[in-house]
Amino acid sequence: MDILSEITDHKRIEVELQKQAVSPEQLREQVCDLMENSPAPRRSMKRALASSPAGIIAEFKRRSPSKGWIYETAKADEIPAAYEAAGASAISILTDAKFFGGSLRDIRTARPLVDIPILRKDFIIDEYQLLQARIAGADAVLLIAACLTQEECADLTAQAHALGLEVLLEIHTPRELAYISKDVDMVGVNNRNLGTFVTDVENSFRIAGQLRQTIADARNVPDAQDSSDTPRNLPLLVSESGISHPETICRLRTAGFRGFLIGETFMKTPQPGDALKGFIQGIEETEAQKSL
Repeated sequence: MDILSEITDHKRIEVELQKQAVSPEQLREQVCDLMENSPAPRRSMKRALASSPAGIIAEFKRRSPSKGWIYETAKADEIPAAYEAAGASAISILTDAKFFGGSLRDIRTARPLVDIPILRKDFIIDEYQLLQARIAGADAVLLIAACLTQEECADLTAQAHALGLEVLLEIHTPRELAYISKDVDMVGVNNRNLGTFVTDVENSFRIAGQLRQTIADARNVPDAQDSSDTPRNLPLLVSESGISHPETICRLRTAGFRGFLIGETFMKTPQPGDALKGFIQGIEETEAQKSL
């Protein structure tokens, strides 16, 4: 069994146990009360990335299945705020406990401390997890094509939107381009092989041309490869994982990407916020050199 299959099998069991503790009906009632009585302004991750010169989605991650603990004592009341201060456009928070050392508590802790969008990053297979994300304070959720059928992905996208959550659809092979529809807000290319968890950032470049064309076809618009802006009616492109050098960001932007999810590069350092700040400075310096 590959790692993804192991994780998703565990996730199905986990969600069913959670439903026994708090029923879906109880959770929906909580969400309805929240949306009626405390309609907090939703933060658009897509707009935040599109308007940012760096477009960094800084990830809060304690461990990974392939590398074990990265930063076991990382605190959700410190690092996300440091990320925002350093210039992050959005924050990704892993909420899987068994494989990544996270929890929904991390989102609840970080939410009142930051004003930028928060992505719930998990292996979402059920509407129940969307309800959890809304209650915890997330602004967007990750849907992984490899974990879902196309019908399940479309249904979860509609359910997320009904809750005021944006959707980052993750693909990692050209076969999954068929999952892209006009309804998703962002499309991410995962540079990590979900079977082995080995990363290769060139995966984004290999898929980029087909990805842009698929999105253009879904919206019936020309392929705007060289545009520096993402039209409002087009999903924004995100490259995920394996990005460790500012020069890579500049290359990815040329290929059409506007969001860049980075975790281990920052989390493996004692001060992730400082690491992000230096990384963004490196992007600025690289761009300045290109303009000379």
